[in-house]
Amino acid sequence: MCGIVGFVGNEENKGERIKKMTDRMIHRGPDQEGYYIDEMIALGHRRLSIIDLENGTQPMLNKDKNIVVTFNGEIYNYRELKKELELQGHEFTTNCDTEVLLHGYEQWGKELPKRLRGMFAFAVWDKISKTLFLARDHFGIKPLYYYQNEDTFMFASEIKAFLEHPKFKKELNKELIGPYLSFSFTPTAGTFFKGVYSLEAGTSLIFQKNQKKLQPYFELEFKEKIADKQTMVEEIRTIMKNSVQHHMVSDVEVGAFLSSGIDSSYLVSLAKTYKTYTVGYQNPKYSEIPYAQNLTAKLAISNTSKQISKQEYLRKLPEVLYYMDEPCSDASAVSLYFLSKLASEDVKVVISGEGADEFFCGYHTYQDEINFQWYNKIPFAIRRLFAGICEKFPEGRGRNFIVRRGKKLEEEYVGVNKIFSRKERKKVLSFKDTIKNKTITKPLLDEYKTKDNLIKMQAFDIKNWLIKDILLKVDKMTMANSLEARTPFVDKEVFEIASSIPQAYKVSKENTKIALREAAKKDIPNDSYKKKKLGFPVPLREWMRGEDVYNEIRKTISQEFVKEFFNPKYVLRLLEEHKNGKKDNYKKVWAIYSFIKWYEVFFRTK
Repeated sequence: MCGIVGFVGNEENKGERIKKMTDRMIHRGPDQEGYYIDEMIALGHRRLSIIDLENGTQPMLNKDKNIVVTFNGEIYNYRELKKELELQGHEFTTNCDTEVLLHGYEQWGKELPKRLRGMFAFAVWDKISKTLFLARDHFGIKPLYYYQNEDTFMFASEIKAFLEHPKFKKELNKELIGPYLSFSFTPTAGTFFKGVYSLEAGTSLIFQKNQKKLQPYFELEFKEKIADKQTMVEEIRTIMKNSVQHHMVSDVEVGAFLSSGIDSSYLVSLAKTYKTYTVGYQNPKYSEIPYAQNLTAKLAISNTSKQISKQEYLRKLPEVLYYMDEPCSDASAVSLYFLSKLASEDVKVVISGEGADEFFCGYHTYQDEINFQWYNKIPFAIRRLFAGICEKFPEGRGRNFIVRRGKKLEEEYVGVNKIFSRKERKKVLSFKDTIKNKTITKPLLDEYKTKDNLIKMQAFDIKNWLIKDILLKVDKMTMANSLEARTPFVDKEVFEIASSIPQAYKVSKENTKIALREAAKKDIPNDSYKKKKLGFPVPLREWMRGEDVYNEIRKTISQEFVKEFFNPKYVLRLLEEHKNGKKDNYKKVWAIYSFIKWYEVFFRTK
């Protein structure tokens, strides 16, 4: 796991500039630094040594010195690819996956990413053709950003690296605040920094002669097959054991994050890694520590845990937002920071359970497609009429249900963690809200217009919630603590099986992740396989009703500069309603508060 950075441009002081940019990401790779500079390009690398500790120095050049690679991630099938390349006549001098990328690019060129199994973001510089080739893994586990200003093109694992280049203009992309308030994360390739884009998952970028070209190399395809339940369960067991085995390959010790739920419990039971790590809070309702300790006792492995206090949680928030690069209203990001810090004191690598909910249908919102089939039998025109009437009334459980069911998925769905409706955004924001949710969601959902709503939601949540929130915060928080996180569920071989599961084995009125739970049941020695989803619970709802947190948020919202973005009176009303128990507004208030704290970090401090 590492940090990569580079820029193409005919300018002076390349060495000084690339070092400053690389140093901004020292947390991603404290073990080693490396640089490559020629008349056109400068590449930088920070290394966290995991495989072939003595070799693997980057940027790495091929034998002829005309191809250079800088790489962040792990290629889990590098041994298989190495054997294949050796049969083609390639000679290797190391046992690291980076060299496989070099020879792989020589052999397959721009088709290389299709052959890789792993998490990766890498750049290849071809000195002969003067071409820069960037690629990001199939599911976007590893981040990669790019920016172009006239004749200078730059890329990096983290946006903050760009701040060190004089050609970078730091400007707020204000129009994204509205979508952020609905989705709870940045739902576009564009970021909160104008001109900075995230390279989409499963996509490569070619930069040549001052022009860039994006080329998708992977698309999510769902091909449900006819199979009995037990066959599907055994296929899941086989592929999960295979994936965990591949994700455990390392020359250093591998630990594991462990919560109370099925996903991490299943991975730990398969991996049998000796060291596990868990965080929680003093309130038992928000602590998964006892459940984790129960499992590790049965497996006879260790568990290290920590209770996070309210004071240290709030104190750490600005630093967490700095490492995130963009606003993040996901309260679990701070918990994940503390969990990563805890694990990093023992190990360099952990496995983690992200991706199971999206791949195997673990969210309760997916059950709506089963639970409310009776309502969907009402002619759509009538449901639409009911929705139009109810929209005029204040938000409430029954009202929201009728409104949702009176709209097509393409009009309404923004994922599993919707916060503000577009109608309410207009009351919250102090400037014109120009981006409709539908502008973002419809093109993606239209790609799956021949599929049922459940698959549409899965595809949407994988491409948005999983990639742009869940996996992003895992990468940023672990790397902030110089820790590598591996996610065995988020694997292209696992997805091939998961995407073939019939709906009947995904969700029912009674349960979610049906087939996965049956598979896990055979390997988990306690009842975690049937536990309902908790997420990564944080007591924000209760904290926000206490005087200390309430006063801190009120003070932050009341600052004069906040009026440029929000209507303070309306936001303070949301806060008051929550404090007094009139409405549960904590997610809405936290999203706004988090944005303000992020803005202070990047735009109001030097």
